[in-house]
Amino acid sequence: MKSGRYIGVMSGTSLDGIDVVLAAIDEHLVVQLASYSHPIPLDIKNAVLAICQGQQLTLSQLGQLDNRLGKLFAQAVQILMDQQSLTREDVTAIGCHGQTVWHEPQGDAAHTLQIGDNNQIVALTGVTVVGDFRRRDMALGGQGAPLVPAFHHALLAHPTERRMVLNIGGIANLSLLIPGHAVKGYDTGPGNMLMDAWIWRQKGKPYDKDAQWASSGKIILPLLQQMLSDPYFAAPAPKSTGREYFNLGWLERHLTAFPGLASEDIQATLTELTAVTISEQVLLSGGCERLMVCGGGSRNPLLMARLAGLLPGTEVGSTDESGISGDDMEALAFAWLAYRTMSGLPGNLPSVTGASEASVLGAIFPANLRHNQS
Repeated sequence: MKSGRYIGVMSGTSLDGIDVVLAAIDEHLVVQLASYSHPIPLDIKNAVLAICQGQQLTLSQLGQLDNRLGKLFAQAVQILMDQQSLTREDVTAIGCHGQTVWHEPQGDAAHTLQIGDNNQIVALTGVTVVGDFRRRDMALGGQGAPLVPAFHHALLAHPTERRMVLNIGGIANLSLLIPGHAVKGYDTGPGNMLMDAWIWRQKGKPYDKDAQWASSGKIILPLLQQMLSDPYFAAPAPKSTGREYFNLGWLERHLTAFPGLASEDIQATLTELTAVTISEQVLLSGGCERLMVCGGGSRNPLLMARLAGLLPGTEVGSTDESGISGDDMEALAFAWLAYRTMSGLPGNLPSVTGASEASVLGAIFPANLRHNQS
């Protein structure tokens, strides 16, 4: 086993920053040692958003963005290493998810694309990088997502308590940790994505802090019902989605039938959409005794209150209560996935993704040997 210190890097669909986590990992333990959140420059964020919403670009523009993101990830990692006084020899590997710009798991040529050149990260940090985690699973017939349920199971499963772990990033995904059953997991639909897109359009703010704006509005039931009729919500698992599907264009198409709505009422309705689609999937999956929430949505008091209200009899709380920061969960998961890859161990769960078999995931970008003697 390739035990050691690993760094996980995650920039999710919410595009609210680059999360970097340092962890000590072996076959029995994952111990978070430090974390750091690095800002994403506005021009890079806007470029990624444009791709995700179908805006055309040249191969040159894509290559430049790939290069810039790789350097940005490397900068974020280096800051964390400097803060912790770590040399390149102190870190076994970096697990970098990359920035998803397209995810299309259906059809004869299913594909996904995460950019952020891992070669740049190796060159600038001198540390081995593991990246491109999703495409092996897709080559085996899987959705390539979600990958975090395997990590949730390793850290948070309980021998008798029915648990589910809910990550609310840009997209919301659910991990079913039911004693005596194979782990299941899938994307329920939008998490923060539509709420963030709407407040960005209306107020130029990246997110609705403490749900203050949504709390000032009221839910528009006809709009909610129309959005809930989207076929994705009724589709069976395994399933995964992303910003290329649930985006501002998706919302605007629904709003055409409802002119003149107050913008705060739309925000309140989007918050309810996330809460309802998650709670329906929890109930359809048999329910649970404890719903453990992580991701940026775990900091949204209105969303957390609505989940508790829609799931009576379920203990709804943050993964912080179990000793794992809700802000760092996904980055920590990719540090763990890097450990699995470096150890020659599978990282996917066919019961989650629908792949034909469990497999080692990702590609290893090795550091120069003189830089990686550990």
